Amino acid sequence: MHTLALRGALSLRGMRALVVPMAAAVAFSAFGAVTARADGEVNVYSFREPYLIDPILKTFTHETGIKVNVIYSKDGLIERMAAEGQNSPADLLLTQESGLLIQAKAAGVTQPLQSKVIDAAIDASLRDPEGHWFALTRRARVVYASKERVTQTAITYEELADPKWKGKICIRSGQHTYNIALIASMIAHHGEAEAEKWLTGLRDNLARKPAGGDREGVKDVKAGLCDLAIGNSYYMAAMLKNPEQKAWAESVNMLFPNAGDRGTHVNISGAALAAHAPHRDNAVKLIEFLASPEAQEIYADRNGEYPVIAAAHPSELVKSWGELKADPLPLSEIAGLRKKASELVDKVRFDAGPSS
Repeated sequence: MHTLALRGALSLRGMRALVVPMAAAVAFSAFGAVTARADGEVNVYSFREPYLIDPILKTFTHETGIKVNVIYSKDGLIERMAAEGQNSPADLLLTQESGLLIQAKAAGVTQPLQSKVIDAAIDASLRDPEGHWFALTRRARVVYASKERVTQTAITYEELADPKWKGKICIRSGQHTYNIALIASMIAHHGEAEAEKWLTGLRDNLARKPAGGDREGVKDVKAGLCDLAIGNSYYMAAMLKNPEQKAWAESVNMLFPNAGDRGTHVNISGAALAAHAPHRDNAVKLIEFLASPEAQEIYADRNGEYPVIAAAHPSELVKSWGELKADPLPLSEIAGLRKKASELVDKVRFDAGPSS
């Protein structure tokens, strides 16, 4: 498998930039000239790091004989596809979260796929209603609670605004896509006015200004700066594998909010068929393979995430966290409220920190 890692400098925020960096453009042009129209191949643009997806793609190649060429970048791929237009060699886009799939559709770089295999395997709540994207794995937006200072074993998202947690919660930027999706889900469940009250209460309960990533929040719980940190469930698996971070993971319990009622908010990694896919048939074969039990179990195990199909099983570690009761709210409904969620973050000055 040929993997070309390109770390573009473009930002995906708001889909404002459509300029392709010169060095990346030169490298990419060479890639396209060699592979874009060849038979027996499929070209993947991936936001997911190579080590996470290589095992699945190698298995696909072994079983089908179709060579997979991957271009990886931490950002800028959607803008690049838009700039390339009909000449884009991309067949398939892989993302690490739903916001990028929604942006890709809005940018016109995806096309609808009608597949009985996908429809049968993946629940409609985890697919775009028009067939432009679908989920590959799920992760829960959980609460990491200090084993030393928090005795309760259940929590709700609503409770995070309770004054009893004043000065005890750590979180990353409210404008980060993971939090925007969570806030959008709160708008869906409670309406915009109540969601604003909740977000204000959560802001006032923060121990510090929102900063860092999900793992840094758990690190701060270990250090005693906060008692609770909001983060994605797969970071537990990632921290346990990292010698420097294992102690952080072992200092917390993972609580699945609203497990006793509507269920825990989930986000996804996912895929979309490129608008001008030159190897469309091979891309469809890869997409349907990614929805197979075999690929689902490889993917979920590698990433510490949950499969999206009932026939696939999570890893032993993920099983040990208990059965996931996921909020059934369709991702497409959350997508429609992301703009309002972002506006609320700014309105309450969430990222300015407590009592702002």
